[in-house]
Amino acid sequence: MDRFDAMLAFARVVETGSFTKAADTLHMSKTTVTQLVQQIEARLQVRLLNRTTRKVNVTADGAAYYERVLRLLADLDDAETSLSGAVASPRGRLRVDVPSPFASRILVPALPAFQAKYPDIELHLGVSDRVVDLIDENVDCVVRGGEINNQSLVARHVGDLVIGVYAAPTYLAQAGLPTHPGELEASQHRVVGFSWSRTRRVFPRVMQRDGESTHVQGRHALVVDDGNAYLSAGLAGIGVLWLPAYMADMHVERGELVRLFADWQLDPMPMYIAFPPNRHVSAKLRVFIDWIVALMERHAPVKPKVP
Repeated sequence: MDRFDAMLAFARVVETGSFTKAADTLHMSKTTVTQLVQQIEARLQVRLLNRTTRKVNVTADGAAYYERVLRLLADLDDAETSLSGAVASPRGRLRVDVPSPFASRILVPALPAFQAKYPDIELHLGVSDRVVDLIDENVDCVVRGGEINNQSLVARHVGDLVIGVYAAPTYLAQAGLPTHPGELEASQHRVVGFSWSRTRRVFPRVMQRDGESTHVQGRHALVVDDGNAYLSAGLAGIGVLWLPAYMADMHVERGELVRLFADWQLDPMPMYIAFPPNRHVSAKLRVFIDWIVALMERHAPVKPKVP
């Protein structure tokens, strides 16, 4: 029995709660993963997992063993990456999930520089605005806009997106040019709603000017849960949008969008990079995090807190 493979298989079964999911993430057969775990249990002469037809639960002995296995796997990775060559050239597969507009407008255009510096990192990029289960889907980290309230993740604040209100000229020609955010509640106006997939709710926007504050919900012409579709709806004249500047600036320059209420302010949208606390921060993940921090510093640096 290869103890490393066996420990890795056991850890992945615990993390995913499934022999099938563990096998998929490790690119092994379910039979192989099952045999590896059984061999560990036979050697230790303890039951590590309780199996039913529907799920797999870790026993008390299994939980204690799992914590030790995590440390051993992390130490092994540290031993390998502590070598000067490994540190200088981190390698391996890195799975990352990012929002679709961020991928298309900021991350992917900057990737050639990252790949030139780290040619041995094989980046698997998931592009979506959905909530990703990092453990079940074996994702190393995610980049997300908005506060991350999941206490099971380690989240690092990497940037703040400036938000503005925009509409297409075709929309304004039909509905009229609003001069106050409150006018968006009127019957002739429509907004495009963005549904956060973790809650399926469309939240009102809070706008401020010279001590005045107003909450704008608006009348929804359309609600979507994808950033690129959201932008496309606004460009098509379906309704008013709240957009980060990096998504809107090019379309404003082309005359495809008009900024509204420029003298009103919205709180910036924080951007985070998050990963599971029990996922060892490998050399390849560490350099990717550092690269994202530098990338956001150029495009949307973290804004200092106002006392």
